[in-house]
Amino acid sequence: MLGLMPTLRCKAQVSVDIPADSIPMRDVTDTLTLDLDSIATAADSLIHRAIEGKRDRFVPDPIRSMWLAMVFPGGGQIYNRKYWKLPIVYGGFLGCAYALTWNNQMLHDYSQAYLDIMDSDPNTKSYEKMLPMGYDITGKEARFQEMFKNKKNYFRKYRDMSIFAFAGVYLLSVVDAYVDGELSTFDISEDLTLHVAPSVFRTPHANPLFNQNAFGFQCSLNF
Repeated sequence: MLGLMPTLRCKAQVSVDIPADSIPMRDVTDTLTLDLDSIATAADSLIHRAIEGKRDRFVPDPIRSMWLAMVFPGGGQIYNRKYWKLPIVYGGFLGCAYALTWNNQMLHDYSQAYLDIMDSDPNTKSYEKMLPMGYDITGKEARFQEMFKNKKNYFRKYRDMSIFAFAGVYLLSVVDAYVDGELSTFDISEDLTLHVAPSVFRTPHANPLFNQNAFGFQCSLNF
């Protein structure tokens, strides 16, 4: 026959006395003072950086940039520190100046040729420069008179268009300088976002049983 033996469990507790002087104690007051000083120093540094960053940011005056663009072409873009626009502005001016010079020269040549072919003076034959070398227009004077007249009117029209284009580039440079200066403080952060997402719309019907769903796009503007 097997017998059950009872189990005896013992718990021992040991007490050791340690001198209080041997335990390193941390001064809570000194630690708290040190942490507050560190926080204050970090806050002052952040405020100083924010002030310096705001001070270093250049905000142009739109009126000043407009007047500079009016007095000196491209001056408004230089004042706004948008130097990449200068090749566009000066390229437009150079293109218009070239077109104006070319059309004005051709207008002058064809006008003189038209005057010479219309008069009865045999010594005025500048129109021959407009013809192939050795070309004889005897018996075709009326045809070439009409041709020179049309050429003269053609180059006069494009000469005038070149003047308007030159003035248009000038006005665009002035408007660009003003608008650029005005929008220099415009908020373009991530808070200003436009989201376009697909959505499902329910089309109402007089009878609820015939309600249908329609698919489309939904726009949401955050500002």
